[in-house]
Amino acid sequence: MPPEIEAVDAQKHRRGLSRIWHAYGYSVAGLVTGFRESAAFRQEVLLALCLLPASFWLGRTWVETALLAVVVVLVLITELLNTGIEAAIDRIGPEWHALSKMAKDVGSAAVLLSLLLCGGVWAAALYQRFGG
Repeated sequence: MPPEIEAVDAQKHRRGLSRIWHAYGYSVAGLVTGFRESAAFRQEVLLALCLLPASFWLGRTWVETALLAVVVVLVLITELLNTGIEAAIDRIGPEWHALSKMAKDVGSAAVLLSLLLCGGVWAAALYQRFGG
């Protein structure tokens, strides 16, 4: 097998640092794919680039700072999972199917909930700092 082609289960046979190194490479490839494939992910990354540094400024304790940062990263995680769901469904075929629609709708709902959670936590922190 040429070196650029890898067996589907190659990662299962790796051990130690080789396994960690390859897993890291797969994760970076996933981030790059998410950035290329999803306009929503690109927008959320740009928002995260603003909000993550702001969390250090807005948070008064390390717990507040961590909570503000965690909800931002949660949005990115959820968007990546949703992109994966959509890719898997699209691989099956372009025809409409109720289960495909359900999977895509549930993934989208998860993104919406993570965005609402993020917005709510940030709104509460901003209100506590400046409004109350």
